[in-house]
Amino acid sequence: MGETAATEDGTVTRSAEYIGSFPVDDSCLDEQIEQLHTQLKSLKNCKRRRAVSLKFSIKGVKVYNEDETTLLMAHALRRVSLSIARLSDSQFAFVAHNPGSPDTQLYCHLFKARHARAAQFLNLLLCRCFQLCYLERHPEEAQSESPGDSPVRVPSLLNHGFPLSVSALVSFRRAPTQGLLPGAKVSSTPSPDPVSNPDEVFLTSPTLVRKKAIREKVLRSGAYRSFTCTPVKQRHLQDRLNPPQDKGPDSTPVFRVRAPSLAETEEALAHAVWSWAGISSDSSSSLLAEDVLGSYLLCPHPKNPSIGSLLIRFPSGLVTLTIGTSKGKIFLEKCHIFFESLMALIEHYTQFRGELECPLSCARVNHCYEWEENTSTSPRSQQGSKRNDKYQCWV
Repeated sequence: MGETAATEDGTVTRSAEYIGSFPVDDSCLDEQIEQLHTQLKSLKNCKRRRAVSLKFSIKGVKVYNEDETTLLMAHALRRVSLSIARLSDSQFAFVAHNPGSPDTQLYCHLFKARHARAAQFLNLLLCRCFQLCYLERHPEEAQSESPGDSPVRVPSLLNHGFPLSVSALVSFRRAPTQGLLPGAKVSSTPSPDPVSNPDEVFLTSPTLVRKKAIREKVLRSGAYRSFTCTPVKQRHLQDRLNPPQDKGPDSTPVFRVRAPSLAETEEALAHAVWSWAGISSDSSSSLLAEDVLGSYLLCPHPKNPSIGSLLIRFPSGLVTLTIGTSKGKIFLEKCHIFFESLMALIEHYTQFRGELECPLSCARVNHCYEWEENTSTSPRSQQGSKRNDKYQCWV
């Protein structure tokens, strides 16, 4: 996926080509999605493009020129209504209200990515921003911790502001269930290198960590730039860089558990978006009922929590379909195609309906979207408005 830039405030930067913006009719959600797909399809061969840099954060979305010297447009996240992607044409778009326009007037801002996976990643980034914003505004709806669990961090877009590729190198632990289907086997053997301080592994500069890895021939020069560093590789690298130390018999291991975030790999980020990581199952189901047609939630099966399932919003309502396994491959209940991975399954049914009532949709609604420019005159809302004054838009 390439290099991802990040700043200390958790902003993620990606490159794309800006195609243009067009007005979106004020209609019901399903009709709006259908209109967007039609419009995006008609613009797939548009030759007029401009290279830009997109910056994502839980505050909003900014678009700069290619060298990031000129701000072209910016939107507070509360005024972005939905995110959508058309993977077959490598398109990514979001719908937002432009400052100064009537509250009912929305615009779709369309971008062309280098390839389908890059477009998917842009869409996942914005969808995860929506979820983290919701968690920030509704902490009471966060997923409750089991007794005895270690405290988790406040959800953030990035881990300590490092680029995702560097974070993949220097962060050596993941949440126990992150990136796994419900019911998947997780080793109960404690890690030999407990961390007593959540920030302990970040005390060394990422540059020094990389140089040490290259010097000890654990890592080839430039390898840390790869965006495909898997959790197994991360743990293996940690074991080789930090040999286990002798510990006294009375020492008590304290393990680091990560909160939901924009994870350091595309696969982990996708699982976070699909499972609405950090949000309670009841809240996730309620929000799904108000999302786009074909949206889905990866969750344990309600009748058998050890089995994974997809809760999908179909025209008939919310339907739970079991994710089955056979001979090392997975399949969806009532469907007859087998896949090597969950990502392959979802990508297929996003493109093809198959035996489903409708195709799966990668589009997501921002449940923190504000329909009016100023929803309150309270001092707190006025302060929030001042913070978001810099998020304006130029089309």
